[in-house]
Amino acid sequence: MMSSECLTCGWLQQLLLILVKFCLTFAGPLQPLSGRECMAKSPASYILVFTGHWSPQAFPKQYPLFRPPAQWSKLIAVSHNRHFQLWEEGAPASAGVKSFSELGVTVELMKAAKEARKKRIVGAMYRTAGIPNGIGHSSTEMLIQPRNSLVSLMVKMIPSPDWFVGVDSLNLCEGSQWKQEVTLDLHPYDAGTDSGFTFSSPNFPTSPAENITKITSQMPNHPANSFYYPRLKELPPIASIKIMKQSRSADHQNHMSNHILPNSISPRYFSATPLDCEVSLWSSWGLCLGPCSRGGARHRTRYILLRPANAGTPCPELEEQAECVPHSCMKLKSA
Repeated sequence: MMSSECLTCGWLQQLLLILVKFCLTFAGPLQPLSGRECMAKSPASYILVFTGHWSPQAFPKQYPLFRPPAQWSKLIAVSHNRHFQLWEEGAPASAGVKSFSELGVTVELMKAAKEARKKRIVGAMYRTAGIPNGIGHSSTEMLIQPRNSLVSLMVKMIPSPDWFVGVDSLNLCEGSQWKQEVTLDLHPYDAGTDSGFTFSSPNFPTSPAENITKITSQMPNHPANSFYYPRLKELPPIASIKIMKQSRSADHQNHMSNHILPNSISPRYFSATPLDCEVSLWSSWGLCLGPCSRGGARHRTRYILLRPANAGTPCPELEEQAECVPHSCMKLKSA
């Protein structure tokens, strides 16, 4: 009886071995899914530095000076894999993205990330304090695991209707190697949930909500828009990020917020953006008080909507005079 059982076990083992060889023969070599999975054998420590370049020289149009002045919200960053999306250009904003881009509230974003973490598709969440000016730095250290090598982040522009800058699914791993350094210029995005045109626009919900879109010097194509610069092919970077791999051991990781390494960031200088003068339409012609046939004149005016800056086109004449015509004369009665 014992030998019969052993014979059966040996037969099953041989059959299993044949099946495994058969599968490997036709399956071919294993490939990372979508070429995005990280094959590194250990985690990597990084420091992420966010730098704001939002200055009145680079972005002179309607630059917020008070109530509130130009500034940046706290930065929210998430490490994850390809099954998670913090935000995506061309896609609708989630409830968390809407809340953060409009109000700077992180509760919904963090809730979604924590739920995704339970499914092991999010590794860790990071944040920094806000920056009280348009120009400044904030930073945080990150420990990135191979199974969650993508990084996404958002920072809200304050004040703004629903505008933010961010990064969508940046992969810090290439094959089996961690990237040493990544620098990216950032441009503004519209979350598609508020229809305001200017930095200080009142709340004006977009119904139905639109997809997340990149704001450019030409889009939205409306002179009232705070980023409308028709003379520019593209906007200068309004912010940037620099992610640097650290040489220290991950076992001694010390997460810090708003920590700037000495000499880690060199100042960047952008040419001043020219801002052309904008004026209103002409008023109606006024009545003519002089004699129509002997040099009488009528006038019309317009006013400045936007003063020029940074060698932009100067303002044209604001008053115009023309000779009277009979039907516009005002006859004055003698006493």
